[in-house]
Amino acid sequence: MNAEPRIVICMGSSCFARGNRENLEVLERFLEEHDLRAHVELAGSRCEDDCREGPNILINGVAHHRIDSESLIDVLNAAFGLAGKG
Repeated sequence: MNAEPRIVICMGSSCFARGNRENLEVLERFLEEHDLRAHVELAGSRCEDDCREGPNILINGVAHHRIDSESLIDVLNAAFGLAGKG
């Protein structure tokens, strides 16, 4: 990987209540299972100012809205070139 990938998960009350609490667990498990934890910067955000579209997660500056655990896996697989490897 050229630059260290960066994932920002919104932990504002709206996104947290809408699913980012569970998404954080899915994200951490994904990084661990694919041996990516040491190669990815994972950060929390207090708010991404797009509450109506939440839960929100940014991957390398690209915002993903209304993300649930299933779509999060798809987005992560695509972001890390693991499509089809669940």
